[in-house]
Amino acid sequence: MREFARVQDQALSLDRFDPIQSFPECGGIDIFVGTVRNHHEGKAVKALKYTAYTPVAEKMIREIEQQIKDKYQISYVRVMHRIGFLDVSETAIIAIAYAAHRREAFQACEEAVERVKHEVPIWKEEFFMDGTSQYVEGCCIRKDTTEVETQPHVHSHCTHEHTHE
Repeated sequence: MREFARVQDQALSLDRFDPIQSFPECGGIDIFVGTVRNHHEGKAVKALKYTAYTPVAEKMIREIEQQIKDKYQISYVRVMHRIGFLDVSETAIIAIAYAAHRREAFQACEEAVERVKHEVPIWKEEFFMDGTSQYVEGCCIRKDTTEVETQPHVHSHCTHEHTHE
């Protein structure tokens, strides 16, 4: 399997991940690519800056990958997160999962993104077109389901309910 840093200060690329051909038992692939958008809470975003405590972030992402692999019994899950200054439309995170079936691939990829955003020491600072900036706490992908227990959490820029599985 290819080895690469999970936290990178250069442009992220799908080419760094192992190819699906290396996993003939897998029929499902899920890929999430998160990019910098040009707005946040009504303000025009110029750029973002991600910073991290890289040694811990690397270790935690690898642990999350292994836990998700075990939980969903899938063959492959990997996450890369970018640090440094990113302009609008640049890729900030890529998560990929290969599984025997699509459902497990979808679930594993989504959980990987949510957990990295909430658990890993990577901080996001937004720079706005008006010259101001602010740090933003991670905000998970919203779950619109009543199948699992939900607990309300309030983050600096995230006020919907977060689901814990």
